[in-house]
Amino acid sequence: MFTGIVQAVGRIVRVQPLEIETGALDLCDVAAGDSICVQGVCLTVTARTGGGFTADVSAETLRVTAGLDRPGPVNLEKSLALGERLGGHLVSGHVDGAGEVASFSGGVLRVRAPADLARYIARKGSITIDGVSLTVNRVEGPLFEVFLIPHTLEVTTLSRLAPGARVNLEVDLIARYVERLLASSADVQPDAPAP
Repeated sequence: MFTGIVQAVGRIVRVQPLEIETGALDLCDVAAGDSICVQGVCLTVTARTGGGFTADVSAETLRVTAGLDRPGPVNLEKSLALGERLGGHLVSGHVDGAGEVASFSGGVLRVRAPADLARYIARKGSITIDGVSLTVNRVEGPLFEVFLIPHTLEVTTLSRLAPGARVNLEVDLIARYVERLLASSADVQPDAPAP
């Protein structure tokens, strides 16, 4: 689990296998097998390198995400340990799909979510964009808005976004479970009374 509070901006330096330089992210407590959230995607460390780590990325992960297929800056967060502060919201790092930036001006980021994800996005709810925990301010069909404060723009990759850019989206965990519970209860029929 993660919180969506970015700990450092790193850089993809090689795509196959994926190699990430972690910059200011301290890896002293990270070993092969540990999870690190990279641009919103939970990846397993396969090896430590001099300045970062390597990870394997499946074809399915590349298909449903954005930004892991080319060198460039990425948001990084180590996995949450029990007893740590939860500053964002519960984030699994399992990207639900890629959205597209519709506009970005004055700190207001408008994103078009895929139709199958839009139903999970609610005003004042949580959303993760490229691994960053954000609060939804407005929803209009598949379009939603978040406001990015200067600190978030300074310590994440989100300041680089422009219209047309693809972003990784993870909807709120609770929304998915509520939907599943409602669907399950509708599928369960009470036993018919005995004749």
